[in-house]
Amino acid sequence: VQLVESGGGSVQTGGSLRLSCAASGYTVTYSSYCMGWFRQPPGKGREGVGVIKGFGSTMYTDSVKGRFAISYDCTKNTLVLQMNTLKPEDTAMHYCAAASSGLCTFATRFPYWGQGTQVTVS
Repeated sequence: VQLVESGGGSVQTGGSLRLSCAASGYTVTYSSYCMGWFRQPPGKGREGVGVIKGFGSTMYTDSVKGRFAISYDCTKNTLVLQMNTLKPEDTAMHYCAAASSGLCTFATRFPYWGQGTQVTVS
């Protein structure tokens, strides 16, 4: 499985960014997958942003609820994170991750990770 993120960059407070994660070798069905976005702010540990599982069920960390939206196109094998109303505290390296189906939460062991894409909000 290979995951490649894109779409990061620098934006002003209140702006928007759309991150994409192209997955290859990740064979899933609409009802059976688990993917997530995580981020690591400067000098801090990695934290979960949002996860999405089979049938499109999503979960978000409290700080991004109402501002971020995660989606997964099974036909294109692409995970997307739409980020709106960005704040300086959203500045971080953002990573996508994939796991086999089953329990899909921030505590899930994700064996597959992308290389990350930087988001900077000023």
